[in-house]
Amino acid sequence: QVQLVESGGALVQAGGSLRLSCVASRSIFYINVMGWYRQAPAKQRELVATITRGGTTVYSDSVKGRFTISRHNANTVYLQMNSLKPEDTAVYYCNANIQPSNYWGQGTQVTVSS
Repeated sequence: QVQLVESGGALVQAGGSLRLSCVASRSIFYINVMGWYRQAPAKQRELVATITRGGTTVYSDSVKGRFTISRHNANTVYLQMNSLKPEDTAVYYCNANIQPSNYWGQGTQVTVSS
């Protein structure tokens, strides 16, 4: 019921920053939970951060203190990534949880070099 488009992925040096954007085809204020997930080569997709309609945020332990998820307007969710590490290298996916289904964007590649 929603289309998601990610952007902002790039090649960046360790210690640098990136901001990923997710633009939804409908207002995110009608979606209970929006989130960012990532999938590194040969690994399962994992949670990075989520934000609820009420503004509550949750982060994985590996990104706490470095990443921030936020809402920009009615259609956009950001993931600000600071102090990037090579282990952050992955395809990052935007997610919308509209029970009982999950909707995913096509992903944006983040590569952190040492």
